[in-house]
Amino acid sequence: MKVVDLLDQRRENWRELETLCMRFEGRRRSKVEAETAVHFASLYRCACADLALADAYQLPPNTVNYLHQLVGRAHNQLYRSQGFNVGTWFDEIFDRLPRRLFHDGYLRLAFVLFWGFFLASMYLGYASDGFAERVVGEEALRKMEDDHADSAQGRDVDEGLGAVGFYIRHNTSIGLQCFGLGLLFGVGGIFITISNAVGLGTVFGHMATLTTETDFWEFVTAHGPFELTGIVVMSAAGMRLGFSIVATGGYTRGESLRRAGREAFPTIILGMFLFGGAAVIEGLISPSSLPYWTKALVATACSALLVFYFVLLGQRPGD
Repeated sequence: MKVVDLLDQRRENWRELETLCMRFEGRRRSKVEAETAVHFASLYRCACADLALADAYQLPPNTVNYLHQLVGRAHNQLYRSQGFNVGTWFDEIFDRLPRRLFHDGYLRLAFVLFWGFFLASMYLGYASDGFAERVVGEEALRKMEDDHADSAQGRDVDEGLGAVGFYIRHNTSIGLQCFGLGLLFGVGGIFITISNAVGLGTVFGHMATLTTETDFWEFVTAHGPFELTGIVVMSAAGMRLGFSIVATGGYTRGESLRRAGREAFPTIILGMFLFGGAAVIEGLISPSSLPYWTKALVATACSALLVFYFVLLGQRPGD
């Protein structure tokens, strides 16, 4: 039988597939019967084979173009993303994700690197003369001192809300930088984690040496737990993607990267939540005239939430 005759006999299947595409478009996937979905998938596979034959035997362009459009249309319906489901994402973020992160080697690596270099740099910034100037720069240190000379003296609501927007953009840029550089085969993620840790730790150590009164510690206390943890989380997500290109686990690099991306996406969402929460605190509470014990209480509550999420929820046994 000639290919042309064979494909002519398949036109009825094409019309049926086209009719099902019209039914599925704009319709929720959950409302499609299982038997219909299986039949649709079968028609889609057959159409893909027909397209390959039509292309290989150089059939008329209108037939090839029609099959291209039909296959693409069916593909979009078969593999379209599911609608947002609050319950599903709640389970993902508060049930499955903390358990994965509790055993995540990349998160542990980012945690050890960040806090190890942060504490070491903080000590050197405090104890070693000239260390902070060499790492951060004298001009940047003077600006930091001036900015925090009266940074916790209160601000009105409008200024506070404007600051929240600024800090959301600022924190998001930091998070995306930590994540994006992780794509450089994981090494970029290690570099940006250490770079942030050294820079921040050095500033903290330098500010501790000042004999003049500053509001630095009062300003950073409340939002520090969420912001610093956000850096670690986003760095870990970036490293997961970056290392997936190197250690593919037997998959192709493209498939390994896609699998890592699916695993990393909820982690990125968590990191954005942490940066968003830090921005709200940094804009409204950190610079306020509230007594220091109130800001310390906020920091304690944030730290307790982090321990609850990463440790208590994380160490629960899986299903």
